[in-house]
Amino acid sequence: MNAMNMRDEPLVYELSREGRIGCSLPRSDVPSKEIPLEIARSELDLPELDELTVVRHFTRLSQKNFSIDTEFYPLGSCTMKYNPKANEVVASNPGWKNLHPLVGEEYAQGAIELLWRLQEGLREVGGFAAASLQPAAGAHGELSGVLMIHAALKERGETKRKKMLIPDSAHGTNPASCTMAGFTTQTIPSGLDGGVDMEALRAALDDTIAGIMITNPNTLGLFEKNIEDICRLVHEAGGFVYGDGANMNALTGVFKPGRSGIDVMHFNLHKTFSTPHGGGGPGAGMVAANETLAPYLPGPIAVKADSVYRLEMPAKSIGRVKAFHGNFGVLVRAYCYLLMTGSDGLRQVAENAVLNANYLKSLLEKVYPVPYKRHCMHEFVAKGAIADTVHTLDIAKRLIDYGFHPPTIYFPLIVQEALMIEPTETESKETLDLFAEAMKRIAEEASKNPELLHDAPHIAPVARLDEVMAARYPILCYRG
Repeated sequence: MNAMNMRDEPLVYELSREGRIGCSLPRSDVPSKEIPLEIARSELDLPELDELTVVRHFTRLSQKNFSIDTEFYPLGSCTMKYNPKANEVVASNPGWKNLHPLVGEEYAQGAIELLWRLQEGLREVGGFAAASLQPAAGAHGELSGVLMIHAALKERGETKRKKMLIPDSAHGTNPASCTMAGFTTQTIPSGLDGGVDMEALRAALDDTIAGIMITNPNTLGLFEKNIEDICRLVHEAGGFVYGDGANMNALTGVFKPGRSGIDVMHFNLHKTFSTPHGGGGPGAGMVAANETLAPYLPGPIAVKADSVYRLEMPAKSIGRVKAFHGNFGVLVRAYCYLLMTGSDGLRQVAENAVLNANYLKSLLEKVYPVPYKRHCMHEFVAKGAIADTVHTLDIAKRLIDYGFHPPTIYFPLIVQEALMIEPTETESKETLDLFAEAMKRIAEEASKNPELLHDAPHIAPVARLDEVMAARYPILCYRG
């Protein structure tokens, strides 16, 4: 069986040839033993391949993948930005890479110091009292923060507070995190300006609320200008404020969420702080808290006493949320990025991200309507319905033919035919101009030849898939 590469170039999978060997093992220097019959398997259909064939096969496969190292990746709300290669060099240092997590603290002072410095740096960026690097991803950080709120309410004896308010412009994982922590959720609608509807918020506040989970900037790419009033109202009602910090790319060095009244918040280091992201790989969702919730942080966290670094559990910690000390290799990369940028550099990151998004919005909004007429932050949401028979999905698929990865589509749900576009701060004006020109040409095609979009992509390794069938009956591995 063949898997198609470019339509006329088959990528062959059945490469095994009897008798071919990829490696030669050295002569054993320990006594040999027969494998016990109860665990021996005689019929293992393993391929027989030489090393060069294996290398070429997987290299060809890798070249079929879309990569930020090769093309523009405007994936809104995911901050698919460039990962500096300096991060990889530092993380590959044997002192970090080969350090065993069970080694004693006295033999890991450098690693614990790095954790402490990263904690302290990110705590300062967010304006919080303390932080933990334990969570392994954004949603993991969300769950940790909501569990902290749950623990604090339980200690106060306020067990009837089971309701968490979530704006309809929040990230989609927020309701799931609340549910897993034992809360129910209530949606708060957006107002005409794309921010939280303040009257709807006031109406929802009662003695059953545990708090609110709020994303700022929200998934419309808009700054929540009433954030201080929202925090005050929720606090007056006896609740806590959870901040979803996934969009900190727009705020670093400019705005400190902890000073606006947010009690606990996670940062996506695999977004804002340039560590690898996507493909199911390791992430980092550090969670930071104010003085009230800091004792409940997951642990252990790094502490410094005189010139000695230790790992300690906070006084009322919710416990471990991950084995050992978070995704350490990812944290090394984030610390490298923090050192390279510095405070002034982090501010420039946010300013450039906002500038790029607003520039791109100005190029596209006359063709792709933007429902909220405000300056955006790091991303913006436009409408992809530009012709009667053409939809956002068609536009996204056609973009592949122009060499661009499609942006997030159909999210947030409060914008019909949504196209969420985020250029990030690392893209040049030339790249943004090329992307805008491609989007405009696709709009022309949609009005003149809609079938061209319906059949897109035309030059990708595979044609358009039946997404419903793929979701219901996924084929997860090659079976020959």
